[in-house]
Amino acid sequence: MTTPGQARFASFAWGVLGYTILVILWGAFVRASGSGDGCGNHWPLCDGELIPLNPDTAMIIEKAHRLSSALAGFLSVGLVVFAVRAFPKRDTSNPMQYRAVRRAAWWTLFFMTTEALIGAVLVKQGWVKDDASIGRAVFLAIHLVNTFLLVASMTLAAWWASGQARLSLRSQGSFGWALGVALFGLLLLGVSGAVNALGDTIRPMADSAATVKAGLQPTAHFLDRLRLIHPTLAISVGLYILLVAGLAKHLRPTDQVNRWANAVIGLLVIEMTAGFLNVLLKAPVWMQILHLLLADGMWIALLLLSASALAEGVPHGEVAEAPKGAARAGFKEYVALTKPRVISLLLFTTVTAMFAAANGWPGLWSLIAVMLGGYMSAGAANTINMVVERDLDERMGRTAKRPTVTNTIPPQNALMFGFFMALGSFALLWAAANLLTAMLAFAGLTFYVIVYTLLLKRRTWQNIVIGGAAGAFPPLVGWASVTNELSPMAWVLFAIVFFWTPVHFWALALMIKDDYAKAGVPMLPVVRGDRYTVGQIVLYAFLTTAICALPVVLHETGRIYLVAAVVLNLLLIVKSFQLYRRIEKPQTLGLYKYSMLYLALLFVAVALDKAWTL
Repeated sequence: MTTPGQARFASFAWGVLGYTILVILWGAFVRASGSGDGCGNHWPLCDGELIPLNPDTAMIIEKAHRLSSALAGFLSVGLVVFAVRAFPKRDTSNPMQYRAVRRAAWWTLFFMTTEALIGAVLVKQGWVKDDASIGRAVFLAIHLVNTFLLVASMTLAAWWASGQARLSLRSQGSFGWALGVALFGLLLLGVSGAVNALGDTIRPMADSAATVKAGLQPTAHFLDRLRLIHPTLAISVGLYILLVAGLAKHLRPTDQVNRWANAVIGLLVIEMTAGFLNVLLKAPVWMQILHLLLADGMWIALLLLSASALAEGVPHGEVAEAPKGAARAGFKEYVALTKPRVISLLLFTTVTAMFAAANGWPGLWSLIAVMLGGYMSAGAANTINMVVERDLDERMGRTAKRPTVTNTIPPQNALMFGFFMALGSFALLWAAANLLTAMLAFAGLTFYVIVYTLLLKRRTWQNIVIGGAAGAFPPLVGWASVTNELSPMAWVLFAIVFFWTPVHFWALALMIKDDYAKAGVPMLPVVRGDRYTVGQIVLYAFLTTAICALPVVLHETGRIYLVAAVVLNLLLIVKSFQLYRRIEKPQTLGLYKYSMLYLALLFVAVALDKAWTL
């Protein structure tokens, strides 16, 4: 329970936070409007005077920012004084909570002071208005980090003063680290965004094409180069935050965590949309300010999601006690987490797509690196899937001996392993190939965990139709690793795997439908029956055949592919009809095995055709 004084402090702290956000936005307007030199290189005076007698517009804008910042400084002092009085050390009713509030208030004052000093350096060095030096970019990045930390300390002071439980970091394990990486990623994205906004202000481009062309020049200015990195970095960090927010809803099942996770996801979608519009509209001043406001909101929402998920007393969905006498996990058990048999076919489509994109040999180092990175990404997705589906795996005969079920590998260790694999894959693919490749692999991982596993699998039989898109990302990864772009042919390969997936998976589902029924998973044979399922298999066999015609129609392939596609698809349709006439295990197993051979041979045909026609 909070006292009336503590409740007043909480209201005051939230008010100070709101006012500080307005000051931050006004600072962005100062930079975007080119008014940063309104007071010359004088600080704290303005053009040598405390109150300019004949100010111009730029001087008024800059002076208003300094005055509003000074008021924010006084408010931060008041925050400390108020915190010390409302949450005194001598009160032993909740000493750790009181200490957390006081510390947050003191950190607010510290970051407010450094904020002013950084601003002074920018002014004194002349790093304002049209200056495009590296020094300005570096201090602008430091300024952004300090601003985010200032907002964080204010937010936490208000949050804890409102009676919310303080952090408990020691027992959080892997998910605590995952949230920490998300916060760091958003901080890094904010830095790139701030420097990108500087480029938009002092080096405006006529259109997006001109921006890309300028950024790709060998002698391009560093601000022009950073413009190309920020959008892809935004997508990459956004995917990771989406992954963490989705997992938070499952692994920290409280109403508060659910609310803030939804807020993070909603703001992420809005922020991405605003970023796209910012590029489309050529970064007008009002759009830059709106973009920053959404970024601040996103930072606060992610911070409060972390504070909610890592608070004392919150249940940990990934923590489980290992039974007595449980075997110690070794290399073999960790490999089992990645589901290597499942990955093999996905990895094969990645490799053959590389050969097709390169019209032959893609290079040994590139091949090895992409194979390893692709395996790590898919393995991370499968590992995280095992953590969040422990309850289902326990009830299914074919999965009851998985390491996460038997606790040979505790779920928190498996989750740490999964995140390590995911981040390691991203770094490897970026270094060995390009950022687009790393981003596509991570997009497939996120889609599999969030869309298929968490959103669809337990809710609808359409789970594999929509969620199957995750398995269609590997050809995109392979293609992008060679070309650093996605041509129409790359998307055709994606579509082939997407429409093939229901044929393959529903054949498997028919064989293990009893397991799915026991676990309560609404797979198609369970909810609609065998006959309806086979009817859908026949439908998707025809759809897959139609998609396979596109490479020929687009003149991307020649005779080798044409012959292979006709034969393979004819057999796929025949086997589907054989199953429709007689829904028995031999026919189901035959279609299931053939579907794997079908996809492998089809992609081999594409690779051979591309190499041969060259």
